Amino acid sequence: MPDVIDAKLAELGLELPVAAAPVAAYVPTVLAGGLLHVSGQLPFIDGKLVTGRLGEDVTLDQGTAAAKACGLMILAQVKAALGSLDRVERVVKLGAFVNSTGDFTDQPKVANGASELMVAVFGDAGRHARSAVGVPTLPLGAAVEVDAVLAVRPA
Repeated sequence: MPDVIDAKLAELGLELPVAAAPVAAYVPTVLAGGLLHVSGQLPFIDGKLVTGRLGEDVTLDQGTAAAKACGLMILAQVKAALGSLDRVERVVKLGAFVNSTGDFTDQPKVANGASELMVAVFGDAGRHARSAVGVPTLPLGAAVEVDAVLAVRPA
C-alpha cells in the first residue's frame, strides 16, 4: 500500500526526482533533535539544471518553476533520509536563495514555487516560516537554491 504522501504526490501529478548527491564536502540531510535539516537543493527540470539570473535571463515564471523543482528535490532528499514522507510532522522553515540582479525584488514570488508545493503536499503541516533573499551567484550558476528544516516523527 502506498504511503499517504506518495498518494498525494501522485494525485497532484508530481514525481520525485532521484535524490541528488552532494557536490562538495557535506551531507544532504542531518537529523538532530527531531528536526531534519536539508542542505540547499538546486533546481533540475527534465534532468537539466536551471541556470541563469532573475531580472536578466530568467523570467519570474521560470524562477518560480525552478523553486518548485528545488522543493521536489527537498522531498526526494527527505524520503531518502527517512524512508517515508509520512514521517514529516511539519515543514518548519524554507530558505530560498535567488540568483538575481540588484534591481530584482520579486524573490518572495520566486520562493512561492517551493512554498506552495509544501502546502499542496502536506496541507496545513506544510505551512512554514521562510526567508527569500537575492544573491549575486549560486553554485553551478543555478537560478535558485532552497534549503529546509522539517519536524519529523520517530521511526
